[in-house]
Amino acid sequence: MEAKIGQLIESVSTFFSGGDQIPWCSRDIIAGCEKEVAYAASGASDEQKGESIMRLSWALVHSRQPDDVQRGIAMLKASLANTNSPLQRREKLYLLAVGYYRSGDFSRSRQLLQECLEIAPDWRQALSLQKTVEDRITKDGVIGIGITATAVGLIVGGIAAAFARKN
Repeated sequence: MEAKIGQLIESVSTFFSGGDQIPWCSRDIIAGCEKEVAYAASGASDEQKGESIMRLSWALVHSRQPDDVQRGIAMLKASLANTNSPLQRREKLYLLAVGYYRSGDFSRSRQLLQECLEIAPDWRQALSLQKTVEDRITKDGVIGIGITATAVGLIVGGIAAAFARKN
């Protein structure tokens, strides 16, 4: 019986917390990536600079800190315009989608994933994130409907109680 209650509590907490499989990144990793970018800026090749910036962008959009996520989104948006390789474009679109997902802009994340999947239709990582985004959009809709129904029920109940007191 306790196991069933534990599973119920876990499923409810997963429902409300998101329960996604996207990894998180620590401040230590971000700091290491920032040092790598600073080092690459002082004389590394353009390819090394680009790789270190991509690692930093990855770390930022996977951060638990909203400011880091926004910084990662800004870096990726700025670098996307200079991307010619379809593989690099796919990677940047995916990371942007992760960033927007983390920041709560699920519709923008879904749009970027669709662009990403136009480049690589069978990319499992993007397909997995797309399912996570769709599930989150659906869940938010269900929660919104529940809140609305509760509010309407309370209003109707209040009106009914007011009429009952008058009679």
